[in-house]
Amino acid sequence: MIPKRSYLLNATYEWIADNTMTPYLLVDADYPGAVVPREFVNDGQIVLNISMSAVKHLHIDKEGVSFEARFSGKPMQVFVPMGAAVALYAKENNDGLVFPPEDFDALDPEPEPTPPEPPQKGFTLKVVK
Repeated sequence: MIPKRSYLLNATYEWIADNTMTPYLLVDADYPGAVVPREFVNDGQIVLNISMSAVKHLHIDKEGVSFEARFSGKPMQVFVPMGAAVALYAKENNDGLVFPPEDFDALDPEPEPTPPEPPQKGFTLKVVK
């Protein structure tokens, strides 16, 4: 099954934004593939402000969360694998979701089925002698 975390993260992000609050993403910075500013990691975790005013090109999909942001004035491309997203909450009232544990490593994407050749439509020409 596809893990539900990406769906919950998307819905929670929209809910926080619709209520004009600031979405904070709690990240397991030691998760394999996480690209975060290491100088701000504390106890293996980092909290990222992912509001539209703080980041550029925010993209949330089944693979993870990616965006561009500035940290201490330096631009950086950030990538948070979906398995590294621990929680998403509103800065103003700490309301949000802590995501349930899910096994992202055991996912074996099923190969795309090869579509059958479409039948030929229309007319074909033959040489008649």
